[in-house]
Amino acid sequence: MRMLAIADRAPSRPLRDILADTPVDVIVTLGDLELPDIRALEDCALPKLGVYGNHCSGMYMPSLGIENMHLRTQTVGGVTFGGFEGCVRYKESSAKMYSQEEASAMLAAFPRVDVMLVHCPPYGVNDDVTEIAHTGFVGLRDYVERERPKFLFHGHTYPTEQTMVRRLGDTEIVYVFGEKVIEI
Repeated sequence: MRMLAIADRAPSRPLRDILADTPVDVIVTLGDLELPDIRALEDCALPKLGVYGNHCSGMYMPSLGIENMHLRTQTVGGVTFGGFEGCVRYKESSAKMYSQEEASAMLAAFPRVDVMLVHCPPYGVNDDVTEIAHTGFVGLRDYVERERPKFLFHGHTYPTEQTMVRRLGDTEIVYVFGEKVIEI
């Protein structure tokens, strides 16, 4: 299965061009995207799955035909996807933010999936624990270590090539900033 993943900034070129050059089976969005940047998804007939980021309005997915995967699962082409939105709460806001305790409680009984779609990564994976806004979720790390999804896709943070974590136990970690085509 080939996926187009988009997170945190507009794709580097028009989505129509990307999809014309690179056929994909499913499109996943990982949050902090602006509606004008991904509006072309509205006319795309492919399966579209996503989670909101902490800077999202929380309202654009239905109009674009994107399935909101927050605390949900869905199977596409024999692959089971799940998701968790937002980031660690770093200020009082109506944005998609959760305390570490809230996230841990929400993920405690979440079932195993093949591909986990998240905005914020697990604690200690491509995060910055010295800055609360970019600290990963402890509950998500516990989930990955317990359920061992094959893949976890995330955005939100800014790891470098030198600091990039690409595996957590049996799970392949895929960091996305902009767009990335991934074959699983």
